[in-house]
Amino acid sequence: MESTPAGLTEMPPPQYIMSAEGHRIATYAWGDDSADTVLCVHGFASSTRDNWVDTGWVRDLTRAGFRVLAVDQRGHGASDKPHDPRDYTMPALVGDLLTVLDTYLLDTVLYAGYSLGGRVGWQLLVDAPHRVTRGVLGGIPDGRPLARVDIDQARAYAESGIPVTDRVTLNYVTLAERVPGNDLGVLVALAEGMRLGDADPDPANPPPQPVLFATGSQDAILEQSRQLAAATPRGTFLEIPERHHFNAPGSRVFRQEAIAYLSER
Repeated sequence: MESTPAGLTEMPPPQYIMSAEGHRIATYAWGDDSADTVLCVHGFASSTRDNWVDTGWVRDLTRAGFRVLAVDQRGHGASDKPHDPRDYTMPALVGDLLTVLDTYLLDTVLYAGYSLGGRVGWQLLVDAPHRVTRGVLGGIPDGRPLARVDIDQARAYAESGIPVTDRVTLNYVTLAERVPGNDLGVLVALAEGMRLGDADPDPANPPPQPVLFATGSQDAILEQSRQLAAATPRGTFLEIPERHHFNAPGSRVFRQEAIAYLSER
């Protein structure tokens, strides 16, 4: 059993909900059931533990008086890991979150997502605006996993151990292998599935809710993220100092600013 770093929140056993296709989706909850709920959704190749627990987000959100409901997205963490790319379309990922909200009998939530979780969050806010009152979208628009990656190299490495030579692809492979339990073949299938439809956020159809966009100062998508914030009627932008795409979730500045934003009424 994995240990939790001192001072951080313990991981409860996962509570599973069933997706529309019958996949088990792992969920975790902390805090008072009567408190305002923040739905936390992690990034590509990450997990609830990696993105939200070990970085102090769950600890600080509950200290601020929120209830936290977090999800291991399909293909990640303790959730089922189907190998068919068609299981990883944007409607499927958004549908999982709506099923989670319905199962937990939550009419509305606040939202915090990073990278893939930010991209899925954008679509949730657009498609079901009555379910989310305010959101934090970090590391977006880089929510189309491996969009800048050589899929063939990633697959060859996953299936045959052939070394990766493309730098961006190697960064993502390294990220995927860092998190215990990740199946690189499944994550390649996810990357392919996200390419089956229009997975990029549409600035012409932004979320109507108040949204904080947050991206690291050293992230290659910084200006794209800033532009998305500008295109969102109630968008605000935070540049996370001295962080790149892969270490921004651990930023104290990001965490504190996000929690303050979610606390606004």
